[in-house]
Amino acid sequence: MDISILFKIAAVGIIITVICQILKKSDRDDIATLVSIVGLVIVLAVVVGMVGDLFADIQSIFGLT
Repeated sequence: MDISILFKIAAVGIIITVICQILKKSDRDDIATLVSIVGLVIVLAVVVGMVGDLFADIQSIFGLT
């Protein structure tokens, strides 16, 4: 695992938080909620890909393929 992935996830979180705060201040709560859900989906897609790679590595280590 590369440490840059963690920085990318943190950057997405910070950007989404700033956008949500700006939208909430301008009375766009519904769009802010949508933006936070989209950010969550993006991060989950990255994490699911990493977990898939982990399981593939475990299978290759133990020769389960």
